[in-house]
Amino acid sequence: MQTQTTLGFAHFITQADGLGKTLFVILILMSLASWYFILTKAIAKLRQRRASHKFVELFWNASSLDEVRNEINTHGAPEPFSHLTSHALFAREHHQRTGGGKLGEAGGLGEFLTRSMRKVIDEETAKLENGLTVLATVGATAPFVGLLGTVWGVYGALVAIGMSGAGTLDKVAGPVGEALVMTGLGLAVAIPAVVAYNSFTRHNRLTLSSLDAFAHDLFAYLTTGAQVGQQAGKLHSLQGAA
Repeated sequence: MQTQTTLGFAHFITQADGLGKTLFVILILMSLASWYFILTKAIAKLRQRRASHKFVELFWNASSLDEVRNEINTHGAPEPFSHLTSHALFAREHHQRTGGGKLGEAGGLGEFLTRSMRKVIDEETAKLENGLTVLATVGATAPFVGLLGTVWGVYGALVAIGMSGAGTLDKVAGPVGEALVMTGLGLAVAIPAVVAYNSFTRHNRLTLSSLDAFAHDLFAYLTTGAQVGQQAGKLHSLQGAA
């Protein structure tokens, strides 16, 4: 009695040669790497958004810059807005204390603050973009890795069928259909990476836009220290002041 061979993806992998199995392992590693970055960055961005919203609310409702400084000293600066504020406050105090005597501190307070705040924004931009290269690479290359696995699998199946002399449709369809699963696997790895990349990129763009707007308001406050001092250190919304 002839034993019937059960066709399927598992059968394709067991029958694949070294290159086919290597491509399969590469796709699995790509999937693990992309999902690791997707989950970790999603959790980190959710926490960051909550912390940023809390700090911005505290900043605009603070009675003075000293209260904001105490909050940063107590809880640190784990997110972009508090990080920017911390460096801006330090830069303002440092420039007022030293008078800009060094080459890197040349110029007025406004210029020194601009350089300091721009440096922080560049650092935060780099942090936000961390991991996106992996997602972009996986999304762009995984379909082609799967397609290469399919082409190589079809080639191997056709060679084996040609050597056996059994070129009927039922003998060809099974191995070719198995090889096509590699293309599907490549797409399954790439699609979540592309969706996550686009989502994170949009989130980063909105965060940086809000950070730039906040930096503009913060810069206006810190460069008008005389007016703030005359009002007993009170913070007022620029929109309200306007």
